[in-house]
Amino acid sequence: MNPRNKPVIALLSPGAMGAGLGARLTAAGFRVRTSLMGRSDRTLARAYAAGMIAASDAELASCDILLSIVPPADADPLARRLMPHLAARREKPLYVDANALSPNSKRALGRALAGVGCDFVDAAILGPPPIEGSDQTRLILAGPRANDAAMLAVPGVAVRLLDGPVGAAAALKMCYAGINKGAAGLAVAMLLAAARNGAADALRSEMELGMPDLFKRAQRQLPDSFGKAYRWIAEMREIAEFLGDDPAAATLFKGMAGVFETLAADVAGDRTNASLLGRAIAEA
Repeated sequence: MNPRNKPVIALLSPGAMGAGLGARLTAAGFRVRTSLMGRSDRTLARAYAAGMIAASDAELASCDILLSIVPPADADPLARRLMPHLAARREKPLYVDANALSPNSKRALGRALAGVGCDFVDAAILGPPPIEGSDQTRLILAGPRANDAAMLAVPGVAVRLLDGPVGAAAALKMCYAGINKGAAGLAVAMLLAAARNGAADALRSEMELGMPDLFKRAQRQLPDSFGKAYRWIAEMREIAEFLGDDPAAATLFKGMAGVFETLAADVAGDRTNASLLGRAIAEA
């Protein structure tokens, strides 16, 4: 462990959630390194505004804690990329994986990292990117070394320890995200179906009358989903894998992956569907 009072944290990557956490950690006195190689000007600005320090892979591997927050499909490639550097270190960082992966995926990743001598904490993030004065962001930790990562509790980030092995936090994340983002996927599918079949205005009226809470939720959640749909494809597939013992439920989330895949392609293209959805939930 670094001899200074606070450990050095490698945080990958500085997306909206990562930069939010980075800002809270730096405000609490931690030094936070990240990789900015090949990132956009927007990401660079976000990382620097959060007080994060650009670092090479070797410098990241020399930190005390490595906190991984990337799209689910990138979690394993990131760990593999860092493994040669981790293997070369005498003192290993504690690897905290906070990605939306199934328990099986988390356990496989933990075994791979154990092969280079790294202890592994299964983590899950629930809630929005943290901001000062809010308690809505929860960092859930599980596994034998979970308590060693509890120092990540800083103003704006509530840490909760689960009494369970690696995979326990992942299971919670899969269930929570399945309800939360599954509801968004369902709204996307049915609002677009209504638009295709001339029932958009009627559906809106009936939702405002009979399901006002769900309609307000769609108004809050769907605009945010446009830019995140590409990230949610792999997350829905991880949930489907998690639900493997329930084939019908697993099929449902394989379908949700397709819904977000279609939406992501639309957002990257002519945004026809995004425009339809925007009109469907626009303030009256």
